[in-house]
Amino acid sequence: MTKGLGNGAPRELGDVVSIIGPGMKITGDCESDGTIRVEGAIEGSIKAAKSVVVGKDGIVVGDITTQDAIVAGRVNGSVTAESRVELQASCRIQGDIRSRRVKLEEGGQIDGSLHMGANIQQKSDGRAKVAEQPQPSASKSA
Repeated sequence: MTKGLGNGAPRELGDVVSIIGPGMKITGDCESDGTIRVEGAIEGSIKAAKSVVVGKDGIVVGDITTQDAIVAGRVNGSVTAESRVELQASCRIQGDIRSRRVKLEEGGQIDGSLHMGANIQQKSDGRAKVAEQPQPSASKSA
């Protein structure tokens, strides 16, 4: 889907970056077809179709769901990214992380579980879960 820029040039909605600037605080959930960059604070969940970037001074109290996530600030909640999560040296996360790929820089802190692999699936409530691997059935011999 495209939207005009006013100068006649179309722009993809996925290219839009929404910025929560320093000193700005949002209470409530945020949702975007593009990217959300947090340099301020959000108390609520974030859903972005393309990516979520939490800057060094950014604070999120709530869950993050996106395609790609880059975290340099603080997150109190789960981080779910369909493709990848990058955790920078200054990040502090209290919550679970779910993604196919994870990059953790030295110094980054996580207080929670890490679930990696291609078997990340969405639950009906919007949160991701790790698909359970089928267990071999135990057979009893008489």
